[in-house]
Amino acid sequence: MKIYTKQGDKGQTSIYAKEVLKVSKDDILIECYGTLDELNSQLGLVAALINKGDKVLQTWASNINKCQQHIFLIGFALSDEDKLHNEHVKMLEEFIDEIQSTLAPQTRFILPGGSINSAQCHVARTIARRAERALVSASKAHTTNPLALSYINRLSDFLFVLARLCNVHAETPDIEV
Repeated sequence: MKIYTKQGDKGQTSIYAKEVLKVSKDDILIECYGTLDELNSQLGLVAALINKGDKVLQTWASNINKCQQHIFLIGFALSDEDKLHNEHVKMLEEFIDEIQSTLAPQTRFILPGGSINSAQCHVARTIARRAERALVSASKAHTTNPLALSYINRLSDFLFVLARLCNVHAETPDIEV
């Protein structure tokens, strides 16, 4: 398969769904796909970074890989068949609860940063928030599963608590405001 087709050289692209749709490359759906792709790439970086940590962080790296699969499902659901389920959202809630049970209570606002792993989790978290905004915009013009918004919202929360966990494992304090 050739990697380049020259079909997009004039600002148009195709969405391969049940039927092929030709759209402008600045269509909100393409913007949403791109943001989800960027988020998925950042999650891959987070997983690679924390996979080099201790056993606890390595476990979370494999859970991030599950999240990457779900992000792909969200992107696929925007153009074709929706396979995202409430169990995927519940999984993230369980991840959040599990991590929070090991952390000291948060009493102040926290700035992104501390350890490198924590900072990278925060970068992914902010991209998740942008993906959420893109999904809201896309849902105004295209049919979207409301679970996609719930999932991305929980994912950003998961990345926040994971950032705090990374700081704990790096023995680096959160940067409080």
